[in-house]
Formats: sequence, C-alpha cells, structure tokens
Amino acid sequence: MDKIEHIGIAVRSLKEAGPLYETLLGCKSYKTEEVASEYVITEFFKVGENKIELLEASSSESAIAGFIEKRGEGIHHIAFAVENIVEEMARLKAEGFKLLNEVPKKGADNKLVCFIHPKSAHGVLIELCQEIK
Repeated sequence: MDKIEHIGIAVRSLKEAGPLYETLLGCKSYKTEEVASEYVITEFFKVGENKIELLEASSSESAIAGFIEKRGEGIHHIAFAVENIVEEMARLKAEGFKLLNEVPKKGADNKLVCFIHPKSAHGVLIELCQEIK
C-alpha cells in the first residue's frame, strides 16, 4: 500500500455537510459524483496531499444508508492507494483477509476499488484504490 488515499465520512446530507467541511477545511470541494451502482453520491475535498470523501446515500438500499441508520454519521472507511489492486487483493486474501468483493469495482474519483471486511481489520472498513489509467 502506497499511502492513505482518503478518509470516507458518511453524512445524511451533502447539502448540509458540504458547506460545513468547506468552512472547516478552508477549501471548496473539487468533485461531486454519483456512483449509481452503490446508491451513493460523493463529494471530495483535497487539503495538501490528503483527501476527504463525504458520502450521502441516494437510496435506502445503499450501504451508507444502513451505516447511518446503525451507527449515525461519521467516519465510514479509510482508503489506501495501491499500484495494482488485483495483486494486492490476491496478497490480502492469501493472508486471510475477507474481501467484500472478489473483483475490483469502479468507484468514485476515477478509481478501481475493493473493500476489506471490517471483521478482518479490527472493526475498520478498509478500501483499496487504484487510479484508472
């Protein structure tokens, strides 16, 4: 893993959370994007080399909706950048980590993604991200 790519934060409303994070971080978001396959709308902020992703459910079927219902708003996942997501998935699976998807999926911000089950990481949802070239 190369670096922390971003921290994902589940929110009920981007309309409410977006301006708050603009004020908090002292910058505007650089992208808002819907990931229809995951029933989520994302908004990204970049502060130096660090990124924050706000996630709002676009449907009650969204994992984000379930997360907020169960735990409330807050940190949802930590994402790590990887050079080769397929190789990293194979390595982690061989080490005994439970992956939530067997093949990479297209995620937000021009990334291929895979999630590691929180039970494999002491309760933390981990996302692997590879830039789509």
